[in-house]
Amino acid sequence: MEIRDRIKELRRVKASDLRPNPKNWRTHPQAQQDALRGVLAEVGYADALLARELPDGGLMLVDGHLRAETTPDMEVPVLILDVTEAEADKILATLDPLASLAEANTEALRELLDGIDTQSAAVQAMLDGLVSNQDNTPVDLSEPKGTTNEIGDSVKCPKCGFEFVP
Repeated sequence: MEIRDRIKELRRVKASDLRPNPKNWRTHPQAQQDALRGVLAEVGYADALLARELPDGGLMLVDGHLRAETTPDMEVPVLILDVTEAEADKILATLDPLASLAEANTEALRELLDGIDTQSAAVQAMLDGLVSNQDNTPVDLSEPKGTTNEIGDSVKCPKCGFEFVP
């Protein structure tokens, strides 16, 4: 399989000069907006927006709409892609869903979260709700309770609820 590098360049662009993609299907609830503002305030930009160049020289967003809306007067990092409109549509439709297919390693996440401090209530709320099962019920990330089981005791998976006997 041949994989092409479709990034033409990294350019810093005033966020308000980027054209929102009219096909953007993502909406951004207030909690997400607040968490993004918190992370930007505490860390700053650490990821580039994605855009494709239009025939008139303008740039249309493929990814990063909320970041652009949140910091309209700021020059932001933008990866300019060499893609067609159809390819940009495919990226727009698949980028976030592909990331959401990843599964959580609860132990590794617990260790990561133990080392993170934030002054933002919105960021803290987001971190508190990171691990959830398929029903979006938060999983208890506190120290495991009752880690020693007698043979014959049933154990319930905190992620899926399946009960089994080890």
